Amino acid sequence: MSSSKIYGLVLTGGKSTRMGTDKGLIEYHGVAQREYLYQLLQTVCDNTFMSIREEQAQEFSPDHQLIIDENQFKGPYNGLLSAHNFNPEVAWLVLACDLPLMDENALEQLIYLRNPDKLATAFATRESGLPEPLCAIWEPSGLKKSLDYLENGPGTCPRKFLINEDIKLVFPENEEVLWNANFKEDYEKVLLKLTPNQ
Repeated sequence: MSSSKIYGLVLTGGKSTRMGTDKGLIEYHGVAQREYLYQLLQTVCDNTFMSIREEQAQEFSPDHQLIIDENQFKGPYNGLLSAHNFNPEVAWLVLACDLPLMDENALEQLIYLRNPDKLATAFATRESGLPEPLCAIWEPSGLKKSLDYLENGPGTCPRKFLINEDIKLVFPENEEVLWNANFKEDYEKVLLKLTPNQ
């Protein structure tokens, strides 16, 4: 068994162009979504960080630990590999900020079923069977190999990388935790889902 610690990372550096407003600032649970996920990760990880663009730094209090995108890579790999460069010795449990129904039970399940001998342990839905790269535990070996993939491979997509590598898939007990809220219709759907529980 690897002794790699698990650090949490909330990816909140995207531009949210499809939603039309910063997805990390939308409130589904009484606080900004990025803050909700940050607090969730703090309950299950050894350490937790926000992955951000440089111009976002002023939006956070000194209580937050930040990793600023290095802008060496395209898309989601920008935040992932900036975190890996920050600490290449730990596994990173990564969450995109557009997962409004993510909860502690799901994260505990992912960590419990983690296989540190694989390159990553990723959630997937039973229907698709495809890894969710932004809802996954990336081992140091997986992120190191990703650097080679980006430098020498044909693409920049973390999902395509995971599909072709030795990883572990985990199917969450409640697949709704993998709902993405990228558009206003998604936001409204999530609110309807949450309202009965208020």
